[in-house]
Amino acid sequence: MLKALKKMFIKKDQNTLSKEELLKAYLVDVRTTAEFDEGNVVGSTCIPLNKIEQNLAKFKGKDTIVLFCKSGNRSEQAKNILERHGIKNVHNAGGWEKVQKALDNDE
Repeated sequence: MLKALKKMFIKKDQNTLSKEELLKAYLVDVRTTAEFDEGNVVGSTCIPLNKIEQNLAKFKGKDTIVLFCKSGNRSEQAKNILERHGIKNVHNAGGWEKVQKALDNDE
């Protein structure tokens, strides 16, 4: 049931970005700092979901922004917040481990 609800409400677009695009993007983990400290994408920045609006300036002028969390739920919420504030080219990549795996992929 939860899986079906996620499919209805979470738009994940991780597969639309190549490894090269991920390497050039502003990678933002929206999990808590405690979660981030337990494991994270190399080169990413931690801006927890509840701090997104206070940190809008960090997103201004970025060509591509890739958001992720544990499952894609919080990153979708963060994407919606940024888009409401006029920030474009924002992608919800879903879970952070999938992003790291894509970056580790040698293909």
